[in-house]
Amino acid sequence: MITQLPLKKHPVFIIGAGGIVTSAHLPAYQLAGFGVQGIFDLSYGKAAAVAEQFNIPQAFTSLTGMLAAAPAGVVYDVAVPGSAMVSVLEQLPEGAAVLLQKPMGEDYTAASKILELTRQKKMLAAVNFQLRYAPFILAAKSMIEAGSIGTLNDIEINVNVHTPWNLWDFLFSASRVEILYHSIHYIDLVRNLLGNPQSVYAKTVRHPAMKQLASVKSNIIMDYGDMVRANILTNHCHDYGTLHQQSYIKLEGDKGAVKINFGTLINYPFGVADRFEYSVPGGQWQVLPVDGSWFPHAFMGSMAQVMLALEGTIARPDNSVEDCIDTMACVEAAYLSSQRGGISLSDIT
Repeated sequence: MITQLPLKKHPVFIIGAGGIVTSAHLPAYQLAGFGVQGIFDLSYGKAAAVAEQFNIPQAFTSLTGMLAAAPAGVVYDVAVPGSAMVSVLEQLPEGAAVLLQKPMGEDYTAASKILELTRQKKMLAAVNFQLRYAPFILAAKSMIEAGSIGTLNDIEINVNVHTPWNLWDFLFSASRVEILYHSIHYIDLVRNLLGNPQSVYAKTVRHPAMKQLASVKSNIIMDYGDMVRANILTNHCHDYGTLHQQSYIKLEGDKGAVKINFGTLINYPFGVADRFEYSVPGGQWQVLPVDGSWFPHAFMGSMAQVMLALEGTIARPDNSVEDCIDTMACVEAAYLSSQRGGISLSDIT
């Protein structure tokens, strides 16, 4: 299942030429037919190499040079670290259409600054929380909307893999890692399916073999009251072969269920095949073939939302900064919960 694409495919200018751009953004845009016309990176050599690899007409030596050359109606794909987001937005023109790489800043304070800046400059701004648009998620949403599994009352996301964090050098100096740069996808997905939670409980921890990183494992509970469960469990340290590695999303309703084994994270960056299963009333499980995966196909959806809003087909992107600020609030709540801890036995005994 493929995301809705715009009638007009606006030119794209990319700011940043890192690994996520070459592994996901650009392959997705090629699949969707989005024309990337220019790219800038602080390292001109990197930008030039990416431009040559993906047939991008121009690599720029400066951001000001890119902005001067950009035509009307361009979409800026801002693929920079959260710490650099405000600085880039300050330089973009009034009313610009912008897709921001997640996270929306490094914390809720930064996210609020980004939201306020995009409002002040009247930007059409969205955030690249692309798991919402993975083909298997779109298929699950279609089943939910059709009533096939009834009312959703349970979401369970379980990731037990070995992640090569060395692929992202900047994370080794980051004060927040696992939730902000990984589980944020699942928090956003739960919000997208169930709305905002009443509260968030969480604990995120380090690992002896990965001491340089602030956190690599997390337990997150998103509280939707007494009749709905939403749990996220992640462990990126299972370095014992792939036999017992797993990454799945399970959705249960009062009539049926969906289980999605998404293979992107297993033996990353190579991955394994996805598998979409669903149960109809009576308990019989069936397999639904789904074309495409999280990487790179979901990245079409994030950009398509900006273009659909730019052409007026939709009022605003589903992944607008106005919506995604609440994902950042949930992330902040998770970190605060982790810091504050649970109920001590000394408070009871």
